[in-house]
Amino acid sequence: MIEASWRERVLNTEDALKAAHAEIANQRERITELLGQIVELQQDWTDADVVRITTANVALRLGISALTNDNERLSKRLTAARDNARFSASRCRSA
Repeated sequence: MIEASWRERVLNTEDALKAAHAEIANQRERITELLGQIVELQQDWTDADVVRITTANVALRLGISALTNDNERLSKRLTAARDNARFSASRCRSA
């Protein structure tokens, strides 16, 4: 009985190992295909395209930074407003 369970475990492990190797091979093949697509895309871009995309990227990053700052500022204001509301509520109850 114990030998049978060990045998099953070994067979299951071997099957899992074969499946893992097959998956790794598939992923490597997919990575190779994607890298080839990237190379093809890079060759088709003109200098103007690169400048346009870079400029758009910078603008988006600046927008993200501004939105992040606004979010932080508004979060602080919200926290302060909640604190004021709690303070006012506690004063009303104690009066």
